[in-house]
Amino acid sequence: MSQHPLTKEICEIAHYLYSKGLAPGKSGNISVRFQDTVAITPSGVSLGLLKENEIVLTDMDGQVVAGGNNPSSELQLHLEVYKNKEETAGIVHTHSSYATGFAMSGEKIERLEGFGERSKPFLKMVDYKPPGTMELAKLVGEGLKYEDVVILENHGVVATGEDLNEAALLAEFVEETAKTQFVARVLSKIEFLG
Repeated sequence: MSQHPLTKEICEIAHYLYSKGLAPGKSGNISVRFQDTVAITPSGVSLGLLKENEIVLTDMDGQVVAGGNNPSSELQLHLEVYKNKEETAGIVHTHSSYATGFAMSGEKIERLEGFGERSKPFLKMVDYKPPGTMELAKLVGEGLKYEDVVILENHGVVATGEDLNEAALLAEFVEETAKTQFVARVLSKIEFLG
């Protein structure tokens, strides 16, 4: 089977995200769109162990056109984002510890300068819907129409970019922002001896 040239980039980014702890175990999924083809990570495979021949290619309707594995259970989520935001060519969905901790606690992550204009004080959080459902896919697709990243309540992070590298760097920045915010909140409640 002939694979798309972008499958190499997907593997490199997948291994990077795993090495940074942004997608532990078999969690997380990533995709790239090229014209009317979507290359997406398979279901049940660790991003840290992903091989090029495991990546699945689908059309924009979700029909598999190449690859012997099942696509990620979040395929519909990726497709909805691509349909709602034409400039997006890369999507990263992570379950990083700090950002997911905020998502599970219902606490919002502050929008720092690196997220562009600070017209909104917090990163957008979409309501909880079960993973892999069309309900979640629709909420995320709508939520990302005017945003580059959303937090999924009780679930994780979805970051987008004009390419996969941009989406991955944004997901990493969200995690570092959440970590910084968490540390700042903890330290602000501790009395230090001077």
